[in-house]
Amino acid sequence: MPSHALPRLLLATALVCGALAPLSAAHAQTAEAIFVEKMVTPELLADVRKGGYVLYMRHGTTDNSRADRAPSVDLNDCNTQRVLNDDGRKLAVAIGQSFTKAKIPVGEVFHSPLCRARESAELAFPALRAKLQPELNLAYTANLTAEEKKPVLAATRKLVSAPVAAGTNRVLVAHAPNMADLMGYFVKPEGTVVVLRPLGGDKFDYLGSIPPTLWTSLLK
Repeated sequence: MPSHALPRLLLATALVCGALAPLSAAHAQTAEAIFVEKMVTPELLADVRKGGYVLYMRHGTTDNSRADRAPSVDLNDCNTQRVLNDDGRKLAVAIGQSFTKAKIPVGEVFHSPLCRARESAELAFPALRAKLQPELNLAYTANLTAEEKKPVLAATRKLVSAPVAAGTNRVLVAHAPNMADLMGYFVKPEGTVVVLRPLGGDKFDYLGSIPPTLWTSLLK
């Protein structure tokens, strides 16, 4: 290459890179905006009563003053974990009562092995306590490496995608980061219930969310 052409090449490269930088930022913003949360309507709730759905519930509110050692926790020792506070326990009970008032049939409940999810499931669904199913691969994903997340996300995807019999619904009680990793949706606030339609073949549709404050208007 002639020596006099080099400055022109460097200039052109700088101009191209400068033009691409804003475009990359725009693409990043677009990617962040892909997921749009929507609220469950009375019509959708009526369909949920017929069964066939997966209801992903984030655990109740927690005591943030306690450090969470996840994933290095002793699953049998809640002192190594962030746990529900009193408001979180009341919230879990209230959500279960809302399920009952809404006449939502629940056939099976899977929950993360962490204490806050297990206790939320026990308080929300006391009638099913003997049938609650701990699922190791619903554990909190926030502190895991990409490689460590793979089995958790695979198990979660399977549970939200597998068909559910008409007349009943499958409930999963777990964590917000898991859904963020699975579908770009950080479920908040705590206690929010996410309605999903399982399609089989590791596929599912997001239909809407029920934050705790929405139950009052849905049950009118």
